[in-house]
Amino acid sequence: MEFPSLGEHCSEKTCKQLDFLPLKCDACEDVFCKDHFAYDRHKCSSAYKKNVQVPVCPLCNVPIPVRKGERPDAVVSAHMDRDCKHDSTQQKQKIFTNKCFNPGCKKREMMKLVCDQCHQNFCLKHRHPLDHACRGQSRAISKAGGRTLCCIQ
Repeated sequence: MEFPSLGEHCSEKTCKQLDFLPLKCDACEDVFCKDHFAYDRHKCSSAYKKNVQVPVCPLCNVPIPVRKGERPDAVVSAHMDRDCKHDSTQQKQKIFTNKCFNPGCKKREMMKLVCDQCHQNFCLKHRHPLDHACRGQSRAISKAGGRTLCCIQ
C-alpha cells in the first residue's frame, strides 16, 4: 500500500526516491533524501552562501576572509592578483641545515649533534668522539677495551 501524500521525492535528478523524512537544503531550499542532502552530493549551486570554509592562498599560505555571498575561488584569485605576499624567488626553508664537520663528509642533519669535547657539529655517523678523531681533550675518551683480563687457573 502506497501513501503518495506522505513524504516527498528527492530533488536529485538521478534519484527521485520517495522519502518519508525528506531534508530541505538550507542553501538552495530543494528537498533531498539522506543520501543527497550534503551540498557536494547534490552539486548545490548555492552552497557558497552557506558552506562556511576559510580558503587558504596556495602561494603564501594565508587564510583569505570570504564574506557571505562571495565565491571563495574569486576571492582567492583576487588576493593572488593584488595582495599576495608570495615571493617567487624565495625558496622553501631548508630543514637539514646542520652540516657535519668531519672532513670529507657531506651529510646534514635536522638537529645539531654537538660533540661535548671539541664543540663541533657532526652527523649521526660521526657524532662519537672516536668516529671524528676528536681533538677536544687530550685524555683518553674511552677505557673500554683498554684492559686485559687475566686468566684464572
